[in-house]
Amino acid sequence: MDALFGFLLAGLALVGSPGPATLSLAAAGAAFGARRSLGYMAGIVTGMIGVMATAAAGVIGVLLAIPGAKSVVIAASIAYFAWLAFRIATAPPLAEGAGTRRRPSFAGGLFLALVNPKGYAAMAALFSGFVLLRERLALDAALKALILLAMMIAIDVAWLYAGAALTRLFRDPRANRAINGAFAVLLVASVAATLLF
Repeated sequence: MDALFGFLLAGLALVGSPGPATLSLAAAGAAFGARRSLGYMAGIVTGMIGVMATAAAGVIGVLLAIPGAKSVVIAASIAYFAWLAFRIATAPPLAEGAGTRRRPSFAGGLFLALVNPKGYAAMAALFSGFVLLRERLALDAALKALILLAMMIAIDVAWLYAGAALTRLFRDPRANRAINGAFAVLLVASVAATLLF
């Protein structure tokens, strides 16, 4: 029971804390609305299932042992998050042509999850740092994955709707642009913090 409680606390801290995925969800909710960003959220969740499988199988350590692989992954992450931050910062307020703007896509969310360094670090720590079912490794990994998936969906929905609530509060185009700009800066800062620490 102690292991489960520790796993839940660590999972909540690592999955729920501000990071590239959660901040981009809040930014997407603020810039495009929650309903129009659900596909993007589904992409992030699907990608995180892949990240969990990779972490549970120990593939992360093997891949990063390949010379130059870490640099390629970091470069791809930085490029994608810089582009995403630019899109968020320059998105017009919802009131301005909400139906004509291209909403965040499932593929974009999937890609974000797959290049998110925080996701890999968090999943590697959670899968290697806790044992919920001793001597039943496959069942242990499956239980961790199910708990994290449920937690991730609830947390992602909360971040998405929190961002959307900001848009409803700030319909003024100038305030909305400030919110989008703040989210873009926070997104870049969260990626930088993840890569530096």
